[in-house]
Amino acid sequence: MDFKNKVVIITGASRGLGQEYARQFARHGAHVVACDLRSCDETLRIIKDEGAEGLALTTDVTSESSTFEMAAAASDRFDAIDILVNNAALYGSLTFAPFDKLKESEWDATMNVNAKGIWQCCKAVLPAMKKGEGGAIINISSLAAIYGMPNGLHYTASKAAVIGITRGLAREVGRFNIRVNTVAPNVVNTDATSEVWGDKRDKIMAATQSQQAIRKPLEKEDIVGTVLFLASDLSKLTTGQTIMVDGGTVLL
Repeated sequence: MDFKNKVVIITGASRGLGQEYARQFARHGAHVVACDLRSCDETLRIIKDEGAEGLALTTDVTSESSTFEMAAAASDRFDAIDILVNNAALYGSLTFAPFDKLKESEWDATMNVNAKGIWQCCKAVLPAMKKGEGGAIINISSLAAIYGMPNGLHYTASKAAVIGITRGLAREVGRFNIRVNTVAPNVVNTDATSEVWGDKRDKIMAATQSQQAIRKPLEKEDIVGTVLFLASDLSKLTTGQTIMVDGGTVLL
């Protein structure tokens, strides 16, 4: 897959999956705009080490003004926006508990970032994608949205909303040759997973694998290929879809 001179914005790119997406898009020739509330300086170094051009931005995906500033900075630097990867999400910092014990403030914060944030970013990049006569938006959901995560209703609901946003938006923007798809991974071995589960991580990962057809742990690298495919011209007539990357846990 060749992304030479394509401009990709990746949110939540300071570490973990977002940083890995940035690395791989850079490796395939893209100009990468790495965005996060945390510093993306390390991600920018990785992009440059791959021989690509990049831009690191501080972006709050819940803020309309911040996301429009993100899109403006990308357009000013590279004169286009071809791809958006909506990766930013609350996960590692969440409290997981029975649904009736969850705090209202944490429910609102989860929906604000994980669902509203995608809406904000999509609005921000739409003018540039229309001007460029097309584009690809890849939203990151989760197995939780399909399988259901006990003691994580706020996260499950937010990631189910991502799938709904994907389907509705795909209907709206198809006439502009903009494709919108979702990738829904199983539990991936990342820093955020360690933050959520702590010393229970290995037990949780083992239990997760036991339900997979292919009983191997999901690493960051295992998700990237699907994202690259959906961003590329190889999937030019694929839109509104949710692709599970879960080792064969849910068979749709």
